[in-house]
Amino acid sequence: MAWVVGIDEAGYGPNLGPFVMSAVGCRVPDEQVEGDLWQLLHTAVRRGGAGNGSPKRGSRRTPCRRGSSEDNRLLVDDSKVVYSSGKGLVGLERGAWAILENSFSSLAHLVEHLCPEDSHALAGECWFTGVSNLPEADLTELTGIRQRLAEACIATGVGSWQVRSVIICPTRFNELVRQAGSKGAVLGHGFVRLLGWATETLSGPAGLHVFVDKQGGRNSYAAQIQEALPGGMVMASEECMARSRYRVLGLDRPMQLTFQPRADAEQMCVALASMVSKYLRELLMAEFNSFWQRHVPGLVATAGYPADAPRFLQAILHHAGHHLAGASIRCALS
Repeated sequence: MAWVVGIDEAGYGPNLGPFVMSAVGCRVPDEQVEGDLWQLLHTAVRRGGAGNGSPKRGSRRTPCRRGSSEDNRLLVDDSKVVYSSGKGLVGLERGAWAILENSFSSLAHLVEHLCPEDSHALAGECWFTGVSNLPEADLTELTGIRQRLAEACIATGVGSWQVRSVIICPTRFNELVRQAGSKGAVLGHGFVRLLGWATETLSGPAGLHVFVDKQGGRNSYAAQIQEALPGGMVMASEECMARSRYRVLGLDRPMQLTFQPRADAEQMCVALASMVSKYLRELLMAEFNSFWQRHVPGLVATAGYPADAPRFLQAILHHAGHHLAGASIRCALS
């Protein structure tokens, strides 16, 4: 048995709101390390494409029909496929709750479980309360989805799901950018923390195989890996546009890391990490918007992206003042 870990983020592009990065890991038979978990767990999960829900890799996928009763398996895909503002968070919530061991009654409880190291910084945000009730979906339905996935995992030898997230609030986000002179430092910081968590938490002699969505157009990640794993020696096996692959020697277990574009289309754990990150960020943005709407009557909510962030920022600066508004700005608008 080996550990497979997927890492992905949400909220890197927006100018407002927190950045979230998550890692999702599970144990799989050794021969399935680079296999298709969608196909292996096809009785319980599906992709967002047509047909049987697990189309051939690289094929064109189309979103499944909303409200379709033909396939009630859990939809696992990149968060952009699963989520839209018109559908709400239910699709993301189903995926996140299916791999979490516990149920959570509030956002604060979920944050404490997924990212306890960041709960203090988040509590310092003027807009965060953590009182948002969870879940949005019916709890009985979510329990049923979790049970179906568990049964499929038992039948195929997959299991021991583990989830961790990192939340980077505005002050820390800006600090990382200033220190490095690059926004990419935020991605590196989140990755280093999550890789450290995976190495410490997913213990035992089993091999650890980590799959990560490529960070922009860069091809070299050896320095980030070395920072997270100072006790090992990072060896690059491949570094090109198609993928970058590394082995880490000198640890008490074999470890391999692969960075590739659209990793969420190749690895189910990466897709789940994308869904968890988006779910957590959207819950946080709901509290962000609710706070400012209480201060600025008639304010239309924002997702924080550059096309809309200036409008939102001007509204809260005018009505709430520079000091209060500035506490919520993640980075300078450009």
